Amino acid sequence: MSNIEAEPVESRRGGLGDGGRSTQAPRVDVLSPRDVPLGGPRAMTVRRTLPQRARTLIGAWCFADHYGPDDVGETGGMDVAPHPHTGLQTVSWLFSGEIEHRDSLGNHAFVRPGELNLMTGGYGISHSEVSTPRTTLLHGVQLWVALPDEHRHAERDFQHYVPVPVRIDGVEIRVFLGSLAGVVSPVRTFTPLLGAEIILEPRAAITLTMDSGFEHGLLVDHGDVRIADTLLRPSELGYVHTGINTLTLTNESEGEARAVLLGGTPFEEEIVMWWNFIGRSHDDIVRAREDWQSSSDRFGTVEGYAGERLPAPALPNATIAPRRNSRR
Repeated sequence: MSNIEAEPVESRRGGLGDGGRSTQAPRVDVLSPRDVPLGGPRAMTVRRTLPQRARTLIGAWCFADHYGPDDVGETGGMDVAPHPHTGLQTVSWLFSGEIEHRDSLGNHAFVRPGELNLMTGGYGISHSEVSTPRTTLLHGVQLWVALPDEHRHAERDFQHYVPVPVRIDGVEIRVFLGSLAGVVSPVRTFTPLLGAEIILEPRAAITLTMDSGFEHGLLVDHGDVRIADTLLRPSELGYVHTGINTLTLTNESEGEARAVLLGGTPFEEEIVMWWNFIGRSHDDIVRAREDWQSSSDRFGTVEGYAGERLPAPALPNATIAPRRNSRR
């Protein structure tokens, strides 16, 4: 998915304790989404919770778009023309619908509910994303992972994985990255990460064993979910600091609730993030933009998309500053 907006919003806080290191419930920072249109006048709208002022990253997770349920008969669905990426991995996860993926490695694949598609951009890749004619409701998340400096020029790659769901006391878990509840994903990442879909039956609760070196984020799709002592509403993302060994999730709804749990070791590097590029300096971004606009071999060519590729927006009239997390 292409990033066409970067204005942040504020957050609120809930919970108790000092980052989860005491016997009290961990503090949870609640990040509210902002609406971002993708494309023209009939564009679908996504809800963006990362990045924003209060938090740029959760582990290496640096971008989170949540969209749908979107009636493609009204909006036209998703039609993102070929566009480039550098220095990151894209993680596509659907709840309903189907998206056709084409990339400059020659991969032609489909994103379907409960199936992970992970693309590594490295030094440069391009791809297109289009909802298929079979899709009536489009609903899911699009996530980005920042690559550490030593791997940000990694070889381009595409991985597809279908996790087997695990059921525990009225809770269903699909682990698509990392490990949780005794399940380990085989998908390769370049920093320690966690990514899982969690579905809770009405009033169900679960206490999960967590890696205390990870920070975590819970993005609620639907239902009201209590994380520790903080209630999260649909489309909100709750951030939990490092230092916790367990985390309790409770569905406070009379209906089913669903959320996506993200985690990872704190990403200490500063990144420069602009449009669809992640670098370490303003000059990195300038070079990537020039290479895309000049149709250099760096990003390759996406075959089979019916239309023109996306042009890069104009650079700002200022040096693009590095992004860093708030220490509050």
